[in-house]
Amino acid sequence: MTEALHESLPEIQEALIAWYEADHREFPWRRTEDPYEILVSEVMSQQTQLGRVVEAWEAFLEEWPTVEALAEADRGDVVGFWTSHSLGYNNRAKYLHEAARQVVEAYDGAFPTEPDELQELMGVGPYTANAVASFAFNTGNAVVDTNVKRVLHRAFDVPDDDSAFEAAAQEAMPEGESRVWNNAIMELGGVACGKKPRCDEAGCPWRAWCHAYETGDFTAPDVPTQPSFEGSRRQFRGRIVRTLGEYDELPLDELGPRIRVDYGGDHGREWLEGLLSDLESDGLVAVEDREGETVASLRR
Repeated sequence: MTEALHESLPEIQEALIAWYEADHREFPWRRTEDPYEILVSEVMSQQTQLGRVVEAWEAFLEEWPTVEALAEADRGDVVGFWTSHSLGYNNRAKYLHEAARQVVEAYDGAFPTEPDELQELMGVGPYTANAVASFAFNTGNAVVDTNVKRVLHRAFDVPDDDSAFEAAAQEAMPEGESRVWNNAIMELGGVACGKKPRCDEAGCPWRAWCHAYETGDFTAPDVPTQPSFEGSRRQFRGRIVRTLGEYDELPLDELGPRIRVDYGGDHGREWLEGLLSDLESDGLVAVEDREGETVASLRR
């Protein structure tokens, strides 16, 4: 992270957590701190869209509600469930069943609480171990998946390097807050900062600090070509028309902040007047001075 962003870190952290807690997608595993239930959701999510996982997760837990129940189950039944719900490679079902047996036999039914020890379970790699530690015990490190890499690269210009991503992710996470933070930053990547970003529509809480939002360059490690629309003049022209359609008319000092959260500086009054001039030439808006105040409105 840059020095300026490092200085703003408490504000950045508070903004993301507040955004997440105000409104987020509801998945049932987000309402539990049971490590068994969370492990099942993580394994199922590895190859399946989250919307489809919900039904399978609920049915799986109805069949085998505890880690002890799964450990005692016939492996063929577990694999059959996996196949019938199209949950991807059957090996994951076998590993999940074996991991349940390990928890019962080696840990007396109590899950390990730290990521390193969770990795001793069959089929549980670093990412899954960290997710279970975070969401069940609040003892995890910062999660770094494809969505998180995309967010960090765009927001803070973190270079496309695994060690750089891990360092930045860990620095960004408030100490001792892995449960809410990892949920929040993954939600940001899934809802606001996907391959096609939805900065304003999703109310991204990091727009004021975001390198991509400032520059209009939304490339990322998994987005090799820059979207042609996001951050372009065409996009902001569209925002002006939509905003004036809602308010009928606005003084420029009120219009600017409504179409760009970082309005000011390089993207201030002169930039806005240029966009309005284009729209006026196209016959879409009218701009007039009223008692020393410039007001924009849609042409009817």
